[in-house]
Amino acid sequence: MADVTRRLFLRHLRGAPTMWIRHSVRGNVRHEGIGQSFWYRPLVGVLSEVPVDDRELPLLFHARTSDFADVTVQATVTYRIADPALAASRLDFSVDPYKGVARGRPLDQVATLLAELAQQPALDLLARVPLAEALTDIAAVREAVSAALGDEGRLTDVGVSVVSARVVAVRPEPELERALQTPTRETVQVEADRATYARRAQAVEQERAIAENELQNKIELARREQQLVEQHGANSRRKVELEAAAELAVAQGKAEREKVANAAAAERARILAAAEAEKERTLAGAKADGVRLVGLAEAEAEAARLAAYRDLPPEVLHALALREVAGQLPEIGQLTVTPDVLTGLLGRLSR
Repeated sequence: MADVTRRLFLRHLRGAPTMWIRHSVRGNVRHEGIGQSFWYRPLVGVLSEVPVDDRELPLLFHARTSDFADVTVQATVTYRIADPALAASRLDFSVDPYKGVARGRPLDQVATLLAELAQQPALDLLARVPLAEALTDIAAVREAVSAALGDEGRLTDVGVSVVSARVVAVRPEPELERALQTPTRETVQVEADRATYARRAQAVEQERAIAENELQNKIELARREQQLVEQHGANSRRKVELEAAAELAVAQGKAEREKVANAAAAERARILAAAEAEKERTLAGAKADGVRLVGLAEAEAEAARLAAYRDLPPEVLHALALREVAGQLPEIGQLTVTPDVLTGLLGRLSR
């Protein structure tokens, strides 16, 4: 849409680089072309604005195949207005000179024309082919639509040129599409099941290999455990034998030591007995000699004493005898001496 600016009784129009504009006054063209900018009087000016850029027209229509299956065709047509002067003379591209707003909807007419021209060759082609071919041979539908739009004279009469035509998809009804997908889905499912079974078989084989390895490991461990037990038994027997030999050696040594000790004890007892006997004999001899010597000494002492007593007076002898007797008498607690006894004794002593 052109940009219209008001200045008193005049208007200024400034176009876009993709808009073709024609300004006519009383049937005479004053301005014409792309990207126009000019002043005009709205009371006498006639404006037309035609877009010259590429336009996309999406199409969605239904068709029927030769086997009476309904399909939906999704396509896109790209077009442009190649002759804007011709299009402005055939279609209503007029613009309000006061506001710059388009008065009609000419592009809708172009879109309707393109849709009808694109649908007809597609419908004709799909009506001659079965569903399976219609769904797989999309290129044939695209070529038919492109050929029909490229050779259509009605588009040339309004200045429209088709740039390209694309068929995006040809799809059946949802139920029919699911039915058609069933074989493929089943095939894929069969392949998936086969892969699953193969994976399970491989897993079972791996588990079997793992179980065999575990069994082999258990057998090897059992064999080594048996060897360990046997070795442990042999070590125990060897230990018992060594301990028995050691105890035997200890017992033999102890017996030898006891034998030697007994022999030494017997020899020591014999030596002691001999020494005791020798001592007894020596003591006996010494005792006999001592007795003899003592007897001789006593005899000599008694002889000497008698010799000493021989020359003593009788009174001294009586006193000595009394002393000896007194030594042999029992203990006397009290002794009473009368004057008569004392007088007589003193008289005898004075003699």
